[in-house]
Amino acid sequence: MKKITKLVLALSLVFAVSCKDDTKNSDTKKETTESVAKTEKFVVKPEGTTVKWTAYKTTEKVPVGGQFVTLNFDEKAGDSPQEALNNLNFSIPISGLFTDNDARDLKLKTSFFGEMLNPEFIKGTIKHIDNKYIASITMNGVTNDLPLEVKITDERRVAMSATMQLKDWDALGALSILNKVCFDLHKGADGVSKTWEDVSIEINTFLRKN
Repeated sequence: MKKITKLVLALSLVFAVSCKDDTKNSDTKKETTESVAKTEKFVVKPEGTTVKWTAYKTTEKVPVGGQFVTLNFDEKAGDSPQEALNNLNFSIPISGLFTDNDARDLKLKTSFFGEMLNPEFIKGTIKHIDNKYIASITMNGVTNDLPLEVKITDERRVAMSATMQLKDWDALGALSILNKVCFDLHKGADGVSKTWEDVSIEINTFLRKN
């Protein structure tokens, strides 16, 4: 009887220790998983970001598309896509303007941006405030806020769009000079030459996780 009692006690002790170790291992695994989740960051990278724009000509509002092939900013990281994008400072060299038409590129660089103050760069900061996005943009010596429509899919792909009104950056004078240079090219079927004041902007980026 004593042997049986001792055997039961020994088995109970082994079982208790085993359960304690399993609990400890489970807690350790949980802590490791939580630690990985907490340290994982969303990163915005310049090489994964594109900036495209669409301007318009003629009274029929014919679109003319282009892009800026260079976008400068430091890699920005955050615990969420919103945090990664918030307070992202950027600069866009005008020299990187590209429309697949050399003559048009030259006119835009010299007769539009070249007529502005500080014509080398467009600078700005993306901000996420009250669940809304804006881009605070400095162009032609003027800083103004541009509301952004933002779509984030799979927490990785980000598409931003906006419509810039050039008058908000005192750029109608430069636009008038561009229209004179492109007077005949901006005529429609009605014979009226027109260059529109609004420009559509589209920004796409891919958030890397690390």
